[in-house]
Amino acid sequence: MLSASSSSGSRSPWAWIPTLYLAQGLPYAVVNVMSIILYKNMEVSNAEIAFYTSWLNLPWVLKPFWSPVVDILKTRRLWIWITQLLVGAGFAAVGLAIPAPFFFKATLILFWIIAFSSATHDIAADGFYMLALPEKQQAYFVGVRSTFFRVAMITGQGLLVILAGFVQERTGLPPLKLEVETQPDAPLVETIDSSAWADPIENSGELRLIISSSNVVIRPEPASAETVDAVLSAAKNWNVTNAFVGEGEGGSGKATAAADRSWWHRNVSAPLGAFLRERLGRNTEKATTAAGNLGVTQLRLSAPPGRRVVATVAFADGDRSISIAEGTRLVFDDTNWNRPAVIVFQLDPKLRHATRTHFVIRTGNIPFAWTVTFAALAGFFLLLAAYHRFILPRPVADRQGDPGTIGSFLREFLRTFGSYFRRNRIGVLLLFLLLYRFAEAQLVRMVAPFLLDAREAGGLGLTTGEVGFIYGTVGIIALTLGGILGGMLVSRHGLKAWLWPMVIIMHVPDAVFVYLAWAQPVDRLLIGACVAAEQFGYGFGFTAYMLYMIYIARGPHQTAHYAICTGFMAAGLMVPGMWSGWLQEQIGYQHFFTWVLIATLPGFLVTALIPLEKDFGRKAE
Repeated sequence: MLSASSSSGSRSPWAWIPTLYLAQGLPYAVVNVMSIILYKNMEVSNAEIAFYTSWLNLPWVLKPFWSPVVDILKTRRLWIWITQLLVGAGFAAVGLAIPAPFFFKATLILFWIIAFSSATHDIAADGFYMLALPEKQQAYFVGVRSTFFRVAMITGQGLLVILAGFVQERTGLPPLKLEVETQPDAPLVETIDSSAWADPIENSGELRLIISSSNVVIRPEPASAETVDAVLSAAKNWNVTNAFVGEGEGGSGKATAAADRSWWHRNVSAPLGAFLRERLGRNTEKATTAAGNLGVTQLRLSAPPGRRVVATVAFADGDRSISIAEGTRLVFDDTNWNRPAVIVFQLDPKLRHATRTHFVIRTGNIPFAWTVTFAALAGFFLLLAAYHRFILPRPVADRQGDPGTIGSFLREFLRTFGSYFRRNRIGVLLLFLLLYRFAEAQLVRMVAPFLLDAREAGGLGLTTGEVGFIYGTVGIIALTLGGILGGMLVSRHGLKAWLWPMVIIMHVPDAVFVYLAWAQPVDRLLIGACVAAEQFGYGFGFTAYMLYMIYIARGPHQTAHYAICTGFMAAGLMVPGMWSGWLQEQIGYQHFFTWVLIATLPGFLVTALIPLEKDFGRKAE
């Protein structure tokens, strides 16, 4: 039998392993995380984001079932090259589809094709890795594989998102500066007379933002809570009625209409949603009879834009006691450009002194920004494919199987599959695989929408670039460090010694999102620290899950059984994630993250039931 080393020549594994696993991780990060941020930017509802992007996990759930085809038809090397070309072409097609009116359906189909190609690439790449390297080198390069997979995650959900935010901020209209200050003799805002804005505004030439007043003055004393609520309600109604806020083109109106007529919506979804909203909906009642005073200004465009223009109002500098109560994110298009959108500022009710705050209003061409991002991603991936076409070694053991053996191979595969389900206490093992990440599966679908959503909608109002840095870069680094530390401790003391600390450290930090949702802090450093703490805990605790899959898979069919475990792992992430967006829309972010904390209990329960040998995972002396 030929060894892998003799067949792979003198080419160093350093020439291809880092790039191969970069190519493995990038599509996963884009399909499972970056797509969520894209759809949130394009005004898709949280319920649709969570439901449809969860379905994108299905190819990774099912990949064990078509792995025999990859093993028999053609070589793994050829499969790697073909699937990388398909993924690169898929990214290019997504970029072209984003500006289209039907972008949501088109990109979902393309993301599913990318996911299927990526899952197939995983099968081929992992098989090629084992064929091209001898066992000692396989063990040595496991850490390199993991590191560059994490680099791919940072690139996909961090650096590329930052790129989209950078392009978005620099492709819009000239920004406007806005000052809000307090003066004792300022007039009170007691009503909003929308009838004064009923007449359409004439086209006034070159496209630009026009604001009714760039200096808003507010009286620094509390106002009646009833008056404040009435003004905010009127402003919100005006913005919603004129489509400055809402689902926009991202929302699937036809799908929603179809859902309204479905048996499930009439008999399950709508009644349950009404029940939850009535009891757990976001509380907007005032605790006292007084509230912070308000200031109002209006924003409009000078001409029809010919596309969607999203204007965001963000804090620049000054006193944080002045905040935006309505109008953080406003959408203009050819149907509403000639009407003013309302922006409402509110003082902290405890504020009594003179102060001022500066805000900046920016716009960005969101479809163009994401098209540029996917074009760059497609180009990079196609370069990876071309590089691997020539640089990957050609191990003798990587040869095409006999297609005539597919039938016997599949029969053997089914026997292997059956032996997995004949394991002792298989029911407990499956519950562990499906429920250990029950809470995290729901949390992960809503983190990016929560960070991006406007503060009046319960979110934190971060920009796309800030989310790319905080969640996609700092968060992934913390996740990686948690995983490294977890692996080091288990190798020293064994998994059983660290199992419960890992379960606790993984689940308890979910509480930081409860804090973030209720407190809605504005300090980016604090927000980043909270996200990093949760991600570190997740990385640390996920080590136990990965090692226990190895524990389950031990035996004569280890490779196949581990692949089945990864399928159940993906299913455990997919199914709970499907309802998370709908649930959040019913009860708001505050109660949703509280529910996520409660949803950690099944993870503790299944951990208490699993069998585990004392020294498993401990490095031999």
